[in-house]
Amino acid sequence: MGLKAQKQSPSNLAQAAAELAQDAVSYDPSYFSIAYPMGDVPANKGVCTDVIIRAYRKVGVDLQELVHQDMKQNFGAYPQNWGLKKPDANIDHRRVPNLMCYFKRQKAKLNTKDYQAGDLVCWNLGSGILHIGIVLKEQNKANKRTLIMHNIGAGQVKEDVLFQYAIIGHYRYLP
Repeated sequence: MGLKAQKQSPSNLAQAAAELAQDAVSYDPSYFSIAYPMGDVPANKGVCTDVIIRAYRKVGVDLQELVHQDMKQNFGAYPQNWGLKKPDANIDHRRVPNLMCYFKRQKAKLNTKDYQAGDLVCWNLGSGILHIGIVLKEQNKANKRTLIMHNIGAGQVKEDVLFQYAIIGHYRYLP
C-alpha cells in the first residue's frame, strides 16, 4: 500500500479512518482473491469492513493476518455462517461477525455507552445484516453528535449514524 504507518493510538486510528473519506470507493461486496498478508480488494471498491481494515493498516495493524492467524488456531470459536471447513484469508477479515468475534477474543469489547474516537461500533440493520464503523473525532456541526466513518452503500463516508441502528457491539482495539 505504500503508506507510512502512523503511531498506534485511538486518536490516530480515528484520523486514519477520517482520511479514507478522500478516496472514491464504491460499495462492492464481491469476493476477491487477494494477497496475504496485507492483501486488499481493489482500492476503488469495498464494504464496511474494508473501512476498518484500511484504517488499521494506516496505523500498522494488518487485521487480515491477525484474524486469519486466530481463525487458524481457533476456527471453532468463529461463526460458522458460510459453510467453510477452514479459514479463508481472502474474506474472513471482511465479515462483520468474524471481526466481532476477533475483537471479543482480544478482550476489546466494551460495555459502555461512552463512545470515543477510534472506537469500533457494530450495528444490526435488521434481516441478519450487520454493519461496522469507526468513531471519529469530528462532530456534526448542527447537533454536536459524533460522526462515524463507514461504508453502508455510498462509499467511505463520514456520517451522523451512531444511534441510527441497533448497536450490538462496541470495541476499543489496538494490539
